[in-house]
Amino acid sequence: MIAAARVATFLEGVWEEAPEVLVVKVYNLYCEVHAFWLLALAKIMSALTQTPATRSTVGQDIGGTVQKYHWTWQGQTFAVAYETRGEGAPVLLLPAFSTVSTRAEMRGLAEKLATQYQVIALDWLGFGQSDRPPLDYQPAIYHQLLHDFVRDTFSTPIAVIAAGHAAGYVMQLAQQPKVFSRIVLVAPTWRGPLTVMGASKSVAGMVRGLVRSPLVGQALYQANTTPAFLRLMYGRHVYVDKARLTPEFIAQKREITQQPGARFAPAAFVTGALDPVTNRADFLQLFQVSLPVMVIIGQQAPPSSTAEMEAIAAIPGIQTRKVPGTLGLHEEYATEVAEVVLPFLNS
Repeated sequence: MIAAARVATFLEGVWEEAPEVLVVKVYNLYCEVHAFWLLALAKIMSALTQTPATRSTVGQDIGGTVQKYHWTWQGQTFAVAYETRGEGAPVLLLPAFSTVSTRAEMRGLAEKLATQYQVIALDWLGFGQSDRPPLDYQPAIYHQLLHDFVRDTFSTPIAVIAAGHAAGYVMQLAQQPKVFSRIVLVAPTWRGPLTVMGASKSVAGMVRGLVRSPLVGQALYQANTTPAFLRLMYGRHVYVDKARLTPEFIAQKREITQQPGARFAPAAFVTGALDPVTNRADFLQLFQVSLPVMVIIGQQAPPSSTAEMEAIAAIPGIQTRKVPGTLGLHEEYATEVAEVVLPFLNS
């Protein structure tokens, strides 16, 4: 995904360069692309000779009871995994969208909350242990899924804790009355990685199309889910303490990416196709609600993400807390997150 975006972005601005600079840049790009496609060819050959992956359950739970929610979208029925742990008033836990998204990233938080509440953690369609069909993933799918799941699972307004991109979907559903009682948003975002990088819609669409394509798409996806690449991404934007990125941890995360149909929904997220809104003004407008909302900001979050979170924090009535961590703080610093969440839920 990143390699395809590199070529497309280069082509967008190439004609603005001076001739002598252009020659150097073209040569450098040629070297990058040549090396990439050698790797891609190796991945294709490997994929053709390996036994297809089977669905695994290692490291994908919160230590509770797993159930399936059978959900219908445009005439097709899919199994959506969710898990319940503890007793008491219900608290819905929604993981962040990412290539390695799974409800298990909420496990540490679930352990802390389950002593006082019944926690319910969901795997989004296309991620985790939920079905991963090759759909044209778009916000409408997740708007409807969240709406239907909450309607069919709970009989009274519930508290919800949402990480990352899940924030926008929660706030859109919060526009309806008597759905949520309290909302906690942990490191909320609304722009996908390529959108943050400045990629145009045409570039993002081209990358998404490439990743969805047979063979080449699988090779691109494999190149972006190697242990080395996952460790790089975790170290840059997700975790602060790199000592936690052990080979065992990365292997467990990579296993999530290797399930059948794994590339389709992540490709939509990375390229901005799952952005719940198109601009900051629309995102902030969602926070004009008459119920308690807390935003938790990671102290080491990237500047661009921090700016979006601070814009939310500036809205009157929004409660804000800062804790250690970056975009994966709900997993890395679950104890610290729980320490600020529990008083908010209990108040």
